[in-house]
Amino acid sequence: AAVAENGYFRSDSEPIDGAKDLGYNPASGPGLLDILISDMAEDVLDIPEESARVLRNGFALGFKESGLSTVSDTENLTYTSTLVDDAILVADRVVVDHDTAICPATNLTLRLIVLEEEQRVHVHDTLLVMASEKSKVYTAKLASRGRTTHDNAVHAEQATQILTEFSQWLDTREGKPYTAIVDGANVAYFGWGKINVYQLSLMVTALEKQGEHPLVIMPQKYTRKKFYLRQGVTQFLSEKERALFDRLKEKGQLYIVEPMCHDDMYWMLASVSNQTVSTNGESMHVSKNNDEGRFPGLRPMVISNDKMRDHKLDLLEERSFRRWCCSHVVNYHFTEYIEDQREERNITFHAADIFSDEIQGNECSGGVIAWHFPVREWDANERFCLRLPQ
Repeated sequence: AAVAENGYFRSDSEPIDGAKDLGYNPASGPGLLDILISDMAEDVLDIPEESARVLRNGFALGFKESGLSTVSDTENLTYTSTLVDDAILVADRVVVDHDTAICPATNLTLRLIVLEEEQRVHVHDTLLVMASEKSKVYTAKLASRGRTTHDNAVHAEQATQILTEFSQWLDTREGKPYTAIVDGANVAYFGWGKINVYQLSLMVTALEKQGEHPLVIMPQKYTRKKFYLRQGVTQFLSEKERALFDRLKEKGQLYIVEPMCHDDMYWMLASVSNQTVSTNGESMHVSKNNDEGRFPGLRPMVISNDKMRDHKLDLLEERSFRRWCCSHVVNYHFTEYIEDQREERNITFHAADIFSDEIQGNECSGGVIAWHFPVREWDANERFCLRLPQ
């Protein structure tokens, strides 16, 4: 902000003394701004509202001809909702369109930044470590209630090995690759307060109609004839419901997670699996506006409404977690049934995000980079937009 206030980001500015000695080349103008923000984006994902105000004021003072006013520490930045001419500075608050990812001030489409290969491998390996840690925590919780047995402790130690075997199975199995990983417990429980196997079956059918090959990840507990659901509630599955599980298993579309293992580790890991043999090295990703009418995006996609609050802090560094969520998680919604819970219902799918929740720069038609900053205190689709005049 101080560099901006002194006019050093103007295209006609003199170089900053000593900047080249520090490795900054160019040492002034729009190029220097892009270098500084790119470096910043490597370390931080978003900025506080106070920083957005400071940036606004710095550029307003450094580009006085823009007519931008400064704001006080207590003022909210005003919204810009219309297209701004390329010759005019933008340092404003914008609401990026949720469906198109288009910024109203610049008409640029924000990108969905996906996991890099190194990050994908790191997600995979971290999940194997987490499987062991989570089992230890769960076993300790049982011990505090006086329920731990020797068998439980042994099973906890095997958690990583079991998940590793699942990963190896995905990577070496033959047949069609799985393109949709279904969080079975989440889908079956959605809107009911109990496990609805019919609803889970409807989800699988809907995905198949859209050209997907789904794999349902389900805790063993919920496939039993009788299971404890929550305090004071026990659920019984009918023969028809259990037959639906059998049908999925026969089709190779059901993976049952053993007790003492966490099912979320399995559907998260499946989403970053290479599935080397079944894919034969070919990409499974689906392009926008594809002829088949399939849901666009990376594959495998994860079908879940889980907000994953439990994983945000301990899964990965924040950037990798955000990129994984943005690029793999697909949310869903069922319409209500009228008479019979088994009747076919409409299911809508929508990406958890269509543009990334991190600082990003995109090139304008004249070559200037427009930068968009998520601001911690603002809504999810709001950004601080910064674009120098061309």
